[in-house]
Amino acid sequence: MNDVIVRGAPAEYVIKPNALTELEVKLSERGINRILLLSGIESWKAANQAFPALEEMNVHHEFYNNECTIEEINRISSLASELNVQAIIGLGGGKVLDITKAAAVAVHVKTVLIPTLASNCAPWTPISVIYKHDGTMTHYNIHPAGIDLLLVDPVILAAAPSPLLRAGIGDTLAKWYEADVQIGRMQNPMPALEIAHFTAKKCADIMFEYGEQALLDAENNVSSEAFIRVTEAIIMLGGMVGGFGDQYGRVAGAHAIHNGLTSAPESHRALHGDKVAYGILVQLLLEEKYNEIDRLLPFYKKIGLPVSLNDLHIPAHRIDEIAKQSTISKETIHVLKNRRITAEETIEAIRRLETEYAL
Repeated sequence: MNDVIVRGAPAEYVIKPNALTELEVKLSERGINRILLLSGIESWKAANQAFPALEEMNVHHEFYNNECTIEEINRISSLASELNVQAIIGLGGGKVLDITKAAAVAVHVKTVLIPTLASNCAPWTPISVIYKHDGTMTHYNIHPAGIDLLLVDPVILAAAPSPLLRAGIGDTLAKWYEADVQIGRMQNPMPALEIAHFTAKKCADIMFEYGEQALLDAENNVSSEAFIRVTEAIIMLGGMVGGFGDQYGRVAGAHAIHNGLTSAPESHRALHGDKVAYGILVQLLLEEKYNEIDRLLPFYKKIGLPVSLNDLHIPAHRIDEIAKQSTISKETIHVLKNRRITAEETIEAIRRLETEYAL
C-alpha cells in the first residue's frame, strides 16, 4: 500500500455562522492582498450579502461560464496570471470550486473556497472533475496538495434549494459503498486506509440517522443541528474518505455508473449526487448485495433519491450506451470483482433494477 498519498484536509477549515467575516483577516495573515474572486451568478446572489467588503484588498470578481472544462480552467488561470493575483477565491457550487482549485494550481497561488451549497465534497478535496461543454464527464485531476482555506457558513448553505442537499446525501452515501469495496477486503490496511474506511462508514451512518431531518430543516432554511451534522459529513467526512484512502477510497462502481449516465443528454438536468445515488443501486446489484438494496430503497423513496432511470428523466433506450461508457477500460467499476466488468453484465444489472426494484 505504499502507493497511497494522503491529502487529508485543507490547511484551515472554519464552519460557523458569519464565517465570511473572518476572510480579510485570514487573507492578511497569509500576506494576500491581490485576489481573483470566481463565482456563479446564482451563488453570488446567495452569498453577496454575507461577503465582506475586503476594503484593504485588490479584488477582481469574475463569473464562470457554467461548466468545468479545460478551456474554462485555462481562461481563469490566464486571467489570474494577467492580474498577478496571490489567491483565487471560489464561491459557489462544485463546478466553481473545481475550476478554482485547478486554476490556482496551474498558476501556483493560494486556493480559498467558500461553498454556497452542500451537494458534494468538492470544497474539501484537492480534485477537479472535468467535463466537456455538453456536460459529459471526461476525467478528474488530483492536485498535489489540499486547499489553503475553507470557510463554511451553514446559514448560507441552509438557504440553498433542498434538492441540492438531497443530492449531497446521495453522493455521501456512496462514500461507504465505494470505499468498502476495496478497503473492506484488505487483511491489514495501513492506518490511512483504516481512517478512510471508518470515515466512510460514518458518512453512511450520519445520512441514515440525520438525513431526513436535515432535508426537512433545509426546506425551511433552518441550519439546525441535524443540518450541520449532515453538511459536515458531506463536505468534511466525505472529503476525508478520498483524502486518506486515495485510489482505494475515492470511487468504485457508483461513480462509474454516474459517468456512464452523463453520456445520455437527458442526464445533464440531473444533479451529480442523484446520479451517483442511482449508481449505488447498480453497483450493489453487480455485487449481488441484495439485502443492502432492500435497506436503501425505503430511505431513497423517503427522501426523494432516484430509484429508476425515469426518476432521472433518462429514457430506457439509453441503457446500452450508459453501460458501455460505464465499463470502458479506465473506469473504476472494474475494482468490484478484481476483474473486468462487462457492458453486458451492467446492462443486465440496470434492467433488473428497472424491472424488479424501481416500482
